[in-house]
Amino acid sequence: MTMDATLSSHLQELRRGTVVVASLTVLRTPGYGYSLLETLSAAGFEVEANTLYPLLRRLESQGLLTSSWNTDEARPRKFYRTTEQGDAIAAALRDEWTRLDRAVTDLDTPAETVSGSDK
Repeated sequence: MTMDATLSSHLQELRRGTVVVASLTVLRTPGYGYSLLETLSAAGFEVEANTLYPLLRRLESQGLLTSSWNTDEARPRKFYRTTEQGDAIAAALRDEWTRLDRAVTDLDTPAETVSGSDK
């Protein structure tokens, strides 16, 4: 496996979980799939429709999203919104993301020599 392929594989794995957090965060305000794709893309989350729609269905089946059809327009659209449980899960995931980010930053920061410990 080349370095590019290895990096690509690890980046895909890293992004997979972030799309869940981002989707649950965005859908605190009701939205439909295509608008979610656009919002995520504008924020730097590159996700394809064939990945996002199954994710939305899975999150709904887990009770983290609810959906309803808007038939007011010529083309019906399915709107999604987080449930109370989805909001709680999103908050917990964001807290964990912050904790992990801090931990990785700490690992990347050279430790200061503690007085007397280098003898």
